[in-house]
Amino acid sequence: MKAFTFLARRFVAGEEPADAVRAGEKLLAKGIRATFDKLGEDVHDHQAAERAAEAAKTLLRLIPAGMERNVSIKMSSMGQGISRDLCLEQTASILDVARETDGFVRLDMEGSRLTQDTIEIFHELRKSYDNVGIVLQAYLHRTLDDIREAVSRGDRVRLCKGAYREPPDVAAQEMPEIRRRFKEGAHLLLDRGPYPAIASHDEELIQDTIAYASAEGIEASRFEFQMLYGLRPRRWSSLVAEGFNVRIYVPYGTHWFPYFYRRLRERKENVFFVLRSLLGS
Repeated sequence: MKAFTFLARRFVAGEEPADAVRAGEKLLAKGIRATFDKLGEDVHDHQAAERAAEAAKTLLRLIPAGMERNVSIKMSSMGQGISRDLCLEQTASILDVARETDGFVRLDMEGSRLTQDTIEIFHELRKSYDNVGIVLQAYLHRTLDDIREAVSRGDRVRLCKGAYREPPDVAAQEMPEIRRRFKEGAHLLLDRGPYPAIASHDEELIQDTIAYASAEGIEASRFEFQMLYGLRPRRWSSLVAEGFNVRIYVPYGTHWFPYFYRRLRERKENVFFVLRSLLGS
């Protein structure tokens, strides 16, 4: 556990929202943006959902002027497993504060059992809010259709590979196929999506995005790259130097173990990235 605690300090900003904001300020000084997330998911009572929502609202208000007020939240932490009405109520209250503070909220995507419900919740919120986006996971068989729908609706999407263990009938299992799906989805978003977020540490996917944008005359200002706090920090800066927008997912809180363990367990290349990051790459 001590080893994991040491590693968590490298990849989690700290336990308190102020720790996350300080990390964001350091990133901003390097021309890098941030999205902040309080770790935790799967709440089982109304009070816990309300506390999770209050934490997100507190964070939005804590982010200082001059820094983008951008947070990421999980629907399971908003009471999704209790009732959709509760989840909608808590998430809408966060979006109200984001609207007041000129902020933006991204709905994280979790395991496939929650995918359809999360998308439906997002669609319901989009009827009243334009300061909200969603995450889609490239390895799911359904995702290209979800991207086409999102593009047609004008929804803001963060595209990632996917970090949950899923069966073959739900998601692609082999990395070449996952990369192929990611590239196809990224191209769709770059063509027509409003300010998509291309979220990957995979250099093949980063280079494909850059090459496609260049070939299609897509300006760097029309999209951003996203990466996880602590992973490939030198690459963040080099992308900024090349003229690209970069945003780092900055987690904080005490529930770091499931977050960290999942990323090491699900993708063997994540272990490689962690080792490289510890060596200063």
